[in-house]
Amino acid sequence: MKTTDLSSFSNPEYHHGKSLPVRLVWMLVSRIFFQTVLPYPSAFKAMLLRLFGAKIGKRVVIKPNVNFKQPWRLSIGAYSWIGEGVWIDNLVQVSIESNVCLSQGAFLLTGNHDYKSTSFELITGEIHLEPGVWIGAKAIVGPGVRCESHSVLAAGSTTFKDLEAYKIYQGNPAEVKRDRTI
Repeated sequence: MKTTDLSSFSNPEYHHGKSLPVRLVWMLVSRIFFQTVLPYPSAFKAMLLRLFGAKIGKRVVIKPNVNFKQPWRLSIGAYSWIGEGVWIDNLVQVSIESNVCLSQGAFLLTGNHDYKSTSFELITGEIHLEPGVWIGAKAIVGPGVRCESHSVLAAGSTTFKDLEAYKIYQGNPAEVKRDRTI
């Protein structure tokens, strides 16, 4: 029977997208202005994200203590809200369209490991949140997921599959509970 051998882990196909000095500066900026309880203005944080290559729409709200792994692989549409403690682990592109709400502690996860591989290789998938999506508090969205227009992932729920438009999902794994009527 085969076993996991983490000493054989290699990730040559994964590229950070920026040079080591840029990544180090981002980590410092992130620690000072984003991963803090200090309430720096959202417009200031949006400007910093743009300096590092993110595409940020107008009037985006970014609460304290938020973690963006790689802003150069991020787009956030106008009037979206990023709640306290949100973690966007974007090893690849994360696209958040307009009027999207990521509630407190939501986690967008673009990478995972291949548990079938002895070397535990990295597997990545882009995440796309269409307009009006609401990701509830402490909910997890996995790699390669598309949340269609105005879908809802309830608090504490987990999805590794696409969410249909105007549906409310709940549970682990998340299942459709009802239609979203606005």
